[in-house]
Amino acid sequence: MLDLVILSLHFFICFLISLAIWYGPKDVDLRSSSTEPAEMKPDGLILIGKEDDIKRSQRVTAKVNGREVVVFYHEGKFHALDSRCYHEGGPLRLGEIEDINGQACIVCPWHKYKITLETGEGLYEAINPLEPSPTPQWQSKGVKQRIHKVTIDNGNVYFCILEELQQRNAFLLLLLLTTQPASADEIRCKCLPSVRRITS
Repeated sequence: MLDLVILSLHFFICFLISLAIWYGPKDVDLRSSSTEPAEMKPDGLILIGKEDDIKRSQRVTAKVNGREVVVFYHEGKFHALDSRCYHEGGPLRLGEIEDINGQACIVCPWHKYKITLETGEGLYEAINPLEPSPTPQWQSKGVKQRIHKVTIDNGNVYFCILEELQQRNAFLLLLLLTTQPASADEIRCKCLPSVRRITS
C-alpha cells in the first residue's frame, strides 16, 4: 500500500513539473534578439538584422505572421528554420549545434532531436541487425523541419518563408498563363527556377 502511495505521489509531482514547464516563462535566450514582428518588404523578403550583428550573436529570432523563425550563423553560412521543433515544439533557438557526419545539426534542448541546418532533415542513429558487426549509422527520419531561404543584401540579412514564396510564384505563373496569350514555346517562368519551359 505504501508503494502505491509513493508511486502516486511521484506521478503527481511529475505532472506538476510538466505543468510548470508548459505554462511557465517562455524561452529566455540571451544569445538572440527579441521576437518582435519583423519588417517585411514588398517582394516577400523579411529583414532579420544586420549581417555583422548576427555573425556576432550566432543566432537571432523574428516573428512573422505568428510564426517564429530563427536564423543561425554557423561556419560562414546563414541558415533559417522555424524556431519550434517539429517533434513537440521545443525551442530550437536554445539548442546547441553539433557536427554529425559532416553536417551541422541543431539539437533540440527538450528531447535531443537532431535537425540539419542545411535541409531541416531529422536524423537518428540506427543499426542494421543483419550486418555481422552492426555499427550505428546516422539515418534520415523522413521528417523535415521547415527551412527558409536567407539572402544578404548591403549588409542586411533577409529571409523568405519558402511556402509563401512558392504560393506567390504559383499565383504569378497562373496570372501569366491566363492574362498573356502566347504559344507554349514563348512562355518562360522566371519566378520558378525549376520550371524552364512549359510545353503542351
